[in-house]
Amino acid sequence: MPDPTSGQSSTRRRQTARAEDDDPSQNKSGDSTAHAQGNGVAKKPRVVDGWADGMDPKIDHSGIFEFGGSWGVSGMMIGFPLFMYYAWIGATYYDGKLPLPLEGQSWPEFIAHMGHLVCEGAFPSVKAWTIYWVFFVLEALFYVMLPGVRIMGRPIPHLGGKQLPYHCSALHSFYATLVLVTVLHLTGLFKLSTIVDEFGPLMSVAIISGFLVSFIAYFSALARGAQHRMSGYPVYDFFMGAELNPRMFETLDFKMFSEVRIPWYILLLVTMGAVVKQYEQYGYVSGELGFVLMAHLLYANACSKGEECIVSTWDMYYEKWGFMLIFWNFAGVPLSYCHCSIYLALHDPATYRWNPYALTFFYITYLFVYWVWDTANSQKNRFRQQERGSLVFRNTFPQLPWQTVKNPQTIKTPDGGTILVSGWYGKARKVHYTCDLYFAICWGLVTGFNSPFPWFYPVFFALMITHRATRDIQRCRNKYGRAWVEYERRVPYLFIPVR
Repeated sequence: MPDPTSGQSSTRRRQTARAEDDDPSQNKSGDSTAHAQGNGVAKKPRVVDGWADGMDPKIDHSGIFEFGGSWGVSGMMIGFPLFMYYAWIGATYYDGKLPLPLEGQSWPEFIAHMGHLVCEGAFPSVKAWTIYWVFFVLEALFYVMLPGVRIMGRPIPHLGGKQLPYHCSALHSFYATLVLVTVLHLTGLFKLSTIVDEFGPLMSVAIISGFLVSFIAYFSALARGAQHRMSGYPVYDFFMGAELNPRMFETLDFKMFSEVRIPWYILLLVTMGAVVKQYEQYGYVSGELGFVLMAHLLYANACSKGEECIVSTWDMYYEKWGFMLIFWNFAGVPLSYCHCSIYLALHDPATYRWNPYALTFFYITYLFVYWVWDTANSQKNRFRQQERGSLVFRNTFPQLPWQTVKNPQTIKTPDGGTILVSGWYGKARKVHYTCDLYFAICWGLVTGFNSPFPWFYPVFFALMITHRATRDIQRCRNKYGRAWVEYERRVPYLFIPVR
């Protein structure tokens, strides 16, 4: 794809120029010096993350396109919703199997049949719109009105190092949500099993909402002149987003709001609905579905209790408010990662039951890996906060041992930052990815092997982290040079510490 900021017609691959949010390195200075003098000759400004001093921040100067550029993101914007409908049809009408044409059925007839099933079972009803958007508005009110901690974000280079404040109230929002849905269920005002019964219409509403909000976000940013790092390719820019820090009422940051409350709370509520559905039908909850409930509860709780750590992540600092973040948080994560719960709820537990020893092994190992994951993320983010002098300790549950590394060892980088080489990140550079992948595999494994749809998330996540880790390594080698080479020498293991 040609670079829109030059006259050249290159086909450079859009390998990312960004540092990942989980990179334990910390760039404190955000240095992007406009000119450096070498032997009396002025050098070109060093472009970091698509921008350098003296350049227009509304234009992406990196010359790099991700995901295959406009064609690639177009395929993703079409393919993701279609896959979600395909998986829902398979889970609902084909006993969890892959929907395929019947003998003697032509492909046009099969596609027409699939469309009929969507219209019949996933029509975005008024009830579904009401459920989805009442939840959305309530979470927005919880975000703004409930108590939390105030954290300052990372310095924004193109704004002269300005730091934006973030109101982190997810912990109280999480517990308020659980209390509210429990009361609604027990009083009969809203049975949690309704989420499973109305899954198709709710999924359609979420998909449509993802597109609607993406259009509003993109065109409103253009109308207000709030665009940032634009490539000049409308389809690509629509996918990646136009505005960097979209806010309302100074407090409601849309990226922060959608990072935890929408995807992970909805995922947990779907699983809670599956538990109720299974209990209503069989009179008990299987150990397998109980395992998934534990897993999703731990994940949503962890994201809520550590929301202040999200402030320093790459999603907040670099990613823009576009289709990629909006659709995936509004629809993709909660309504495609949940197929383990849907499968367990819709099938007789006798068809997927593990023996007690295997199930006990799942529970014990999952809790151990959760401890590694929770403390690794805590170590990384508290290290960042210590570097900025913004470390906050909160009395949240659970408090686990080794969440903070005392007197951490670091490596200095050329731009004044540091790389953490102590704690879990002194054992493996992407140890938290290893834990996330184990979680994903367990979510699929506990359902057995009779349906492919619960395995979408494990396979998708494995491919995603492999790609992300590869491009992160390339990017960090280019940015940090010898410091990164030294980090790889001192911590040679990427995912699993062999010794």
